[in-house]
Amino acid sequence: MKDRKLKPVEITDICQYRFPENLMYSPDGTYLAFQTAAADQKGTGYHRDIWVVKDGAPVQMTASLNSTAVLWADDETLLIRRSTEDSQAGTTELYRLSMAGGEAEHWITLPFVLKTLKKLRDDVYAAVGVIDANDPDAYLDDETAKKQKQEERLKNKDYTVVDEIPYWHNGADFTNKQRNALFRIDLKNGLNIKRLTGPYTNVMSVETDGMTVYYTSETHERKQSRMCDVHAYHADTGRTTIIYSKKDHSIQNLFIMAGSLYCLASDMKEYGLGQLPHIAEIRNRKLRLITKPDRSFGNHVTVDVILGGGKSSAVCGNKWFTLITDDDHTAVWSFDGNMKHQVLFDEQGSIPFLDVCNDRIAFCRVTADHPAEIWEMGISGEEPHVLTHFNDEAVQNRYIALPRRLDFESCGEKLHGWVLLPKGYDAGRKYPGILNVHGGPRGAYGEGFFHEMQVWASHGYIVFFTNIIGSDGRGDAFADVRGKYGTVDFQNLMDFTDEVLARYPVDPAKVCAAGGSYGGFMMNWFAGHTDRFCALASQRSIASWISLTFMADIGPWFDPSECGVGMNDNLLSEESFAKLWQFSPLKYAEGAKTPMLFIHSDQDRRCPLPEGMQMMQALAVQDVETRLVIFHGENHELSRGGKPVHRVRRLQEITDWFDKHTA
Repeated sequence: MKDRKLKPVEITDICQYRFPENLMYSPDGTYLAFQTAAADQKGTGYHRDIWVVKDGAPVQMTASLNSTAVLWADDETLLIRRSTEDSQAGTTELYRLSMAGGEAEHWITLPFVLKTLKKLRDDVYAAVGVIDANDPDAYLDDETAKKQKQEERLKNKDYTVVDEIPYWHNGADFTNKQRNALFRIDLKNGLNIKRLTGPYTNVMSVETDGMTVYYTSETHERKQSRMCDVHAYHADTGRTTIIYSKKDHSIQNLFIMAGSLYCLASDMKEYGLGQLPHIAEIRNRKLRLITKPDRSFGNHVTVDVILGGGKSSAVCGNKWFTLITDDDHTAVWSFDGNMKHQVLFDEQGSIPFLDVCNDRIAFCRVTADHPAEIWEMGISGEEPHVLTHFNDEAVQNRYIALPRRLDFESCGEKLHGWVLLPKGYDAGRKYPGILNVHGGPRGAYGEGFFHEMQVWASHGYIVFFTNIIGSDGRGDAFADVRGKYGTVDFQNLMDFTDEVLARYPVDPAKVCAAGGSYGGFMMNWFAGHTDRFCALASQRSIASWISLTFMADIGPWFDPSECGVGMNDNLLSEESFAKLWQFSPLKYAEGAKTPMLFIHSDQDRRCPLPEGMQMMQALAVQDVETRLVIFHGENHELSRGGKPVHRVRRLQEITDWFDKHTA
């Protein structure tokens, strides 16, 4: 079919996509459960339903109430979370959903917000739930105590008190004195719950082996540590023992294979907070570093058609299966008992999560021409095939621009990017262009369906994007731009733009640029360092590393390091401030001329709203054309997980801004 006969991808199509989430095989592998999210009728949220695949066919299991999968109770029963009009705030309603059919039956109500649930045996579970360190046993309150505390909260609703850092987190807002606690749940004689960890202890990674619960944790009253301990709770005896307590590594992603306890561990000494971890074994209170692939565990290939998540790794038999960000795509690797890896799946696209059973691997995949679907393949990677077709109709008869790879060299590195050609492309005419810059900076672009860029291509733009020095997927040394922000990365983007304009008919007077987070930093940097763009769209950006360091949720740990300040340096010294200011776009805003749109959310705690406000005002006082759009109730994830109506308005604002300045 000719391009002209195909319909364009529209901004509002984001409300038509279905987003699979949270894959989990039943213990015997008969069923594959997951949930799908889709925009609700008003576009103010997402509705989630449970689906199950049996014998290769997906079947919808819930429809009315919002439902999310939690855990398989047994081979035939899935535990799900649901909320009703009668659900109390701060509690979790759990239901049992039988594969034999029928309505989900209420199981238990937990008196806390559930984060993780693990089964130890039929009548004993381990859970991680949210507590207030100042009132850690509120879960034991009777109705009278609950009412009294609610009345007290209402009296103080106009005040927020913070006395620790971090005191807020992106997506969770103010979290002062909130901790994730480990609980034991006994069901033999009714519902009995016991908190196992201290009031100031924060539990992170959890894994179980029979009646033993292994967990990483960190304890603080004023300042959170980046290092953690590893403990074991023995449910049969009720004892907790220390497994590792040297506090010399950040330890994540515990997993058990062939009776041994493993983890991902980084000392962060060479490359800072983003340093790639080793696979390590924990035994006899010692940490044995085994291997460090020069690639990232998990998926860092960015797209805007993934909503919720799921497992990035899983153990099956004597192998550990994990997602790996390899250059510009997500691969699936397995590791044996000697931690030798085998590549099982290595094709273009983005894979946000997976699960594994005895003979199969299921994974969610975004390809260049299609939003997310569930795929499955054999345990050794054989015969990958798609299981679902949730988004077929949304892209049917649409113009989908396929990425054209463009190789180039810059700053001594061989790099590559991609170009999306507009609907009805004619090599004999000139087109406006849009350079898109990813976040991170340890993010990566790849050949995955990206809604906003497809909209622009359908709208008549040549869209181009690349992975520059600082991007993920090529190891620590390539990704390390600490103390180099705005130098080699900026030059990479300028060289890439030159290459695109040399090879494709982009009107040099009508080139726009957009980016968010680190990409937003780069838009602000562009404003003070180049006039080549006719319009800029800066989203969830950075203006000053000084203000960011002392406001952002990860500020004191992440931001100074990115500017070359050592992990143990005095953040308040003149030398540290000089480094932070050196890489701040605000320092170079004088003389900026490019019309600039700012998109920011008032609950963004990663790059707080004042960052966008500072840069906008720096341009406004110079009478530069500028516009700041503030989204209320949204956070750093606006473009990927915001309310559907807000995601539509955001993309409309950017597109209108570019249309205005390329007309």
